[in-house]
Amino acid sequence: MAYKAPVRDLTFILNEVLEIDRYSNQSGFAEVSSDLVQQILEEGAKFAEEVIAPLNKVGDQEGCKWDNGKVTGPTGWKEAYQQMVEAGWPGLSSDPAHGGQGMPAILGMAFGQFTAAASPAFSMYPGLTHGCYEALHANASDELKAIYCPKLATGEWGGTMNLTEPQCGTDLGLIRTKAVPNGDGSYNITGQKIWISSGEHDFTDNIIHLVLARIEGAPTGIKGISLFVVPKVFVNEDGSLGDRNEGVQCAGLEHKMGIHGNATCVMSYENAKGWLVGTENKGMAAMFVMMNEARLGTGLQGHSIGTAAYQAAVEFARDRLQGRSLTGSKNADGPADPIIVHPDVRRMLLESKAYVEGGQAFILWTALQADLQKSDDEATAQKARDYMGLITPVVKAFLTDRGFHVASLAMQVHGGSGYTEHFPASQYLRDARITLIYEGTNGVQALDLVGRKLPANGGRAIMSWFADIDAFVSDNSGNEAIKPFIDGLSDSKKKLQEATMWLMQNGMQNPDNAGAASTDYLHIFGLTAMAYVWAQMAIAAQKAIDGGSDDPFYATKLQTGRYFVERILPDAGSHLAKLKTGADVLMAMPAEAF
Repeated sequence: MAYKAPVRDLTFILNEVLEIDRYSNQSGFAEVSSDLVQQILEEGAKFAEEVIAPLNKVGDQEGCKWDNGKVTGPTGWKEAYQQMVEAGWPGLSSDPAHGGQGMPAILGMAFGQFTAAASPAFSMYPGLTHGCYEALHANASDELKAIYCPKLATGEWGGTMNLTEPQCGTDLGLIRTKAVPNGDGSYNITGQKIWISSGEHDFTDNIIHLVLARIEGAPTGIKGISLFVVPKVFVNEDGSLGDRNEGVQCAGLEHKMGIHGNATCVMSYENAKGWLVGTENKGMAAMFVMMNEARLGTGLQGHSIGTAAYQAAVEFARDRLQGRSLTGSKNADGPADPIIVHPDVRRMLLESKAYVEGGQAFILWTALQADLQKSDDEATAQKARDYMGLITPVVKAFLTDRGFHVASLAMQVHGGSGYTEHFPASQYLRDARITLIYEGTNGVQALDLVGRKLPANGGRAIMSWFADIDAFVSDNSGNEAIKPFIDGLSDSKKKLQEATMWLMQNGMQNPDNAGAASTDYLHIFGLTAMAYVWAQMAIAAQKAIDGGSDDPFYATKLQTGRYFVERILPDAGSHLAKLKTGADVLMAMPAEAF
């Protein structure tokens, strides 16, 4: 099965649903036209399909190899990465001042959907590098930016994020890695970091590590953490590479369930020289730039794996002959009908298709907010910042959960064949599973949503979100052709609003109530967000049909959306019912009874 990038779907979303031509007055959009979007997506699709996708199975089978601190990637991966750099893809949305192309984030996220579906493990190398670049771009001194940003912007050097230690992951206040000032502006970093994706490899001449550490004498907990840039290789004053930073070494590789092609490293720091990024003891705020990039990227990754898995399932369902249709043979000349004629197989495929196409739109809608944060109009920028804070945990958790679900459905469609390594379904399921865990587990994302994001600024973001949906429903309530979409969105929003009020009334009285409700709340939010973008797609598709288009794409889009509204969106009601049961049923049982 060969992955096929969904160019038609994404051009539809960008040009007909979001209508990005309307944003020509926004930063980064001046040169962006529908024609340019089409060109970028077509070329990006070609690169993903022809260069990256053929390496996915190779990466899974070979994995990475560690030898005395050096890591070698799977066959062909180094060459493919260098080809990507030469083509300029890593710098698509980076600042032109650093050699990037300055395109909006929304186009970078569109291309990212292609690469993550073609090979999720491969896409992590440029993805983490871009996150490292953005963190330095936002927080580093001009001197550090000049040294590191140009090579990170273009992907010529790799980048990593070093947070987790053996004794702590989510609770980073427990980190033990220490930083000792050398008196010349540099620090000696000592400690161990684990599960560091892309921590060591042979794709680039240098790897730039962003490392959380505690300066001696700093306050305990989160308030005493600082961020440091620690290069694998020192950089000379003229920009050339100097000596090896011997204090930073890869001590080994993790043996994992999936994403074998990405080097997940144990990183050892022994008096490794590094430089402070931003302000002492403000490292978490600086690192959150990269963490948020990574969380959005993980949501995209989980969803994109589901996209590829769905494509494989459709191909298998069309080819596999088993049984006869309940309403009479559909393949009279063959010994049996293809399994795609069976209603339950259709159920699995349509459920997958609805999540895949809704997720594509949700990701791009979110990416548009990331671009609007840079608006010259402060009201527009503030609203976009609010939405990015509110939506990021939903993108990460909901889309990875649903992406894994789609991968599981794809294996089910394959039957016994899917459980073997002869078909790609097994790899997709294994690769997808980690997306629910890293960059903050989905349970942690749910807690972040209800505990931090909802009450931020007096609930300003969620109130704005409700108002926007109400206005959208009001503006489109008279359109009978798309009435099921508008009614479904309105009902789901009401359930989300009811869940929000329940949390306000019960979460403060007993914090366990908020914790117990958090995952169900996040799923109601995710379903509502997807209903919102599905309604927008329905409007655009119906507009094309009303305008005389006979392209079956639009009718198929509406049929897929109807499945979402009628067979998936009602799940919001069950999540609301579970949410309102509170914490008693979870917390009453003594720990020793489990």
